Amino acid sequence: MISTFKSLVFLLLVSPIVFGQTKSDEWHLLANSRENYYGVAMANGQIGIVTDDMPLKTKEIILNGVYDGSPENGISRIVRGIEFLNLHLNINNQEIKSDNINNWSQVVSMKEGTSTTSFSFKDLATINYTILANRAIPFSAMAIVEITPNKDIEITANNYMVVPDELKEAKSQFRVLKDNQYLMPVFGTVAKTRIGKYTVAASTTFLFDGQGETLKQTENEVGFTKKLQKGKKYRFAVAGGICTSKDVTDPLNESERQPIYALQEGIDKLLNRHKQAWAELWNTGDIQIEGDLDAQQRVRFALFNLYSYIRPETRQSIAPMGLSSQGYNGHIFWDTELWMYPTLLALQPDMAKSCLDYRSDRLQKAKQKAFIYGYKGAMYPWESDDTGEEATPTWALTGIFEQHITADVSIAFWNYYSYTQDKAWLKKEWAVLKETADFWVSRVVKNQDGSFSILNVVGADEYAQHVDDNAFTNASAIESLKNTIKAAVILNEPINPLWKEVSEKLLIHRENGITQNYKGYQGQVIKQADVNLLAYPLHVITDKAQIEKDLEYYAEKIDKKDGPAMASGVLSVLYARLGDREKAYSYFVKSYLPNSRPPFGVFSESANSNNPYFATGAGAMLQAVIYGFGGVEQTDMGLKYNKGLLPKQWKSLKIIGIGVDNKTIVVK
Repeated sequence: MISTFKSLVFLLLVSPIVFGQTKSDEWHLLANSRENYYGVAMANGQIGIVTDDMPLKTKEIILNGVYDGSPENGISRIVRGIEFLNLHLNINNQEIKSDNINNWSQVVSMKEGTSTTSFSFKDLATINYTILANRAIPFSAMAIVEITPNKDIEITANNYMVVPDELKEAKSQFRVLKDNQYLMPVFGTVAKTRIGKYTVAASTTFLFDGQGETLKQTENEVGFTKKLQKGKKYRFAVAGGICTSKDVTDPLNESERQPIYALQEGIDKLLNRHKQAWAELWNTGDIQIEGDLDAQQRVRFALFNLYSYIRPETRQSIAPMGLSSQGYNGHIFWDTELWMYPTLLALQPDMAKSCLDYRSDRLQKAKQKAFIYGYKGAMYPWESDDTGEEATPTWALTGIFEQHITADVSIAFWNYYSYTQDKAWLKKEWAVLKETADFWVSRVVKNQDGSFSILNVVGADEYAQHVDDNAFTNASAIESLKNTIKAAVILNEPINPLWKEVSEKLLIHRENGITQNYKGYQGQVIKQADVNLLAYPLHVITDKAQIEKDLEYYAEKIDKKDGPAMASGVLSVLYARLGDREKAYSYFVKSYLPNSRPPFGVFSESANSNNPYFATGAGAMLQAVIYGFGGVEQTDMGLKYNKGLLPKQWKSLKIIGIGVDNKTIVVK
């Protein structure tokens, strides 16, 4: 362990060079190299706009909660939207391209939710291109361009839209609307999703400081031409929005209202509302690390991404890759409830509640799935989309057999009640707890000795398929059943005697003092933590000696090459709670550093994959900080604040806005 720890610290120290990242302050991530570039999603919970290293261009736009069939197998996939913020910029009749710019740099402002790309074009001008998905206006976004001429120049700026291949029947139009003295030029594109499930529409206009310019359409672009004077900075913006028929009845007209609204507000009002919305998020939930700028940036970047991928009161959840890509088809997994949700519950409970609303809305479909497979109650799908039906590709056995997600959902509901102590809410959502409990008692098999087993499952360790009595599956079912009984007592609801009997007699196997990953486990390599989850976040194993034994045994069994990031976060929490500062910190670093990708350190799923941004891994790393070093513990009576454990590399840890009373806890 010592040698591993030293190597990780060494990597940490050299990481600014590895990732081309200038470590200037705690709120900004800067890049000055375009090599092996992985972008960041500028997202507002509704739309995610992924940055590109190309000048004046975005990589793609992801639309939250909008799904259509994929061409590969018809399985649903989250939809890419029309890219509507792109620009062609000519200076003195010379087009700016990727290969004719100099002094490229890009900065992500986590505080303000913006990405700014800066570069120079020959000896003529320097340009800044800032994009944002407006946090205050869900379907709205803006690109702001600042040009500083080095000599007198003439510019031509044209907005163009990119329609991804998966959209069809695209049509564009430019028209100038008029209301009394107000002229409102609007450029838009409308298209259908691949199998025609939804209509997608994007619309833009130009905003100017002072007097506006006359816009003209050239083929499929709209723009203007203007002469600029040497040294006199010039600013304009492309503003607009994107809407779909999933959210509004008439997406075309609603998308046109976005640029019309922007015209009346202007650049600064829109920008200030966006900044204020981000400021409110940071004021109500932040983590501050003193003495370790690298850790501070990475922890805040993880928070930034989680906050970017969801909005309160939208009844939406978060996919493993958030709004950064179509990874895992944008489906919702256990990743939400087990890995991302605990951080949101602690710091942004309204966001956490939205994840639960998403599940509550799909309870009937979970009941239907249970019925399809001959069980009672509700059986949540392994991969879920907007329908709530099973969305896992048919070739993946997880879709049928990785059933612990039903308990993961139930536990998340109980934890929200525990956090808020809101009995009215618990009464409203009682059906989720009851129906999932009914599933488990219909799913178990009674053994000859009176004990119960769950046969033929895939556990958290997905390398082991068709196993019996998987530790995490059984333990999460036990906790789910016990929580349901507690809720029934609070609400004076009838208690099914089987809930109690199964929760007390469902088997967790042990051999030679070690909790078994599953019945008959013989030390095989495992994909990720499974048994260790019984101590955290579950409360099934509480004996310190047993926790230590299981930790030491399974830490060496986890796939060191391709295992996902989450296991190290859990091990960090457990070692912190055991008081082992060095191991807790070592696993904390391991939870993100091998998975970081240039130039900003975005998360990939494993050390050997390149599929950022992996919000699941970010959630696990943040749990190491909050529930490990921070000393926070989820109990039936709400959050408990134990004495934390400060890594020796840090001077202090401050967690702001935690709990129902928005506490600030400090670990020194």
